[in-house]
Amino acid sequence: MAVQAETSAAVYQATSAKGSRRLKATALRAYSDQKQKTILNKRIIELLPMVPRIANRVVSYLKPPLSFEDLIAAGTVGLVKAARDYDASHQAEFKTYAYIRIKGAILDELKKWSFLSPEMARKVSALNRTAVSFRQRTGSEPSDEQLAAELNVTSEKLSEILEYNRTRMFVSMDGSKEQSCCLLHNLLCDNQNIPCENIAQAELIEQLTKAIGQLPKKKRQTIILYYQQNLTMKQIAEVLNITESRVSQLHASALFNLSLKLKEFKDAGQ
Repeated sequence: MAVQAETSAAVYQATSAKGSRRLKATALRAYSDQKQKTILNKRIIELLPMVPRIANRVVSYLKPPLSFEDLIAAGTVGLVKAARDYDASHQAEFKTYAYIRIKGAILDELKKWSFLSPEMARKVSALNRTAVSFRQRTGSEPSDEQLAAELNVTSEKLSEILEYNRTRMFVSMDGSKEQSCCLLHNLLCDNQNIPCENIAQAELIEQLTKAIGQLPKKKRQTIILYYQQNLTMKQIAEVLNITESRVSQLHASALFNLSLKLKEFKDAGQ
């Protein structure tokens, strides 16, 4: 009887020990999950104000058909996914990673909409062909005046085409690709401390740096003020003492010039 009691006690203790370990493991998992959720919530709450700022820049940049609230919703989804997927071992700050994911989510939403009519798409294609042809004939990039003459359009019409070309560049941009807009953010924005993934990208950024330096003064100033100082078109207009529409024209033309320089570099490397 005594032996049976001892055996029962031993079994109870072993069972209790296993149960205790299971409870501890369950508690640790629950604590870990709760801790992870707390970290995620903290990340999201801290950077939530970034979403409307990015959406606002897109709205002022493109004047899209979507409402501001639609862009906010898309950007917020991007932020939540960024908080969930962030991996600190990749050596990028969460703020940097979140910026890319928020903007990418907004762009994905915009890609569902068509900004170019077939007629304007043809004009944008003609613009690019004309610029490339001019460079091949002369060895230099065309000025806005030369482009207008080559296309046989007024300066106002050229500005309109350049604006649509900028929209196409912006909306077609993918944060994982080496597009000029994305590279400009990587190169000029203080909070974009993203290491180059390979030598080719490092060389591309070096070429972009040179290309920015070769822009006419006001175009160069516009690019730096917009991407580095994060000024709006209206604020840049005040700094440069020109109209906001003129800033938009300079910005669109500067991006087109830079895209030509990058294409030239890419073609030379092939």
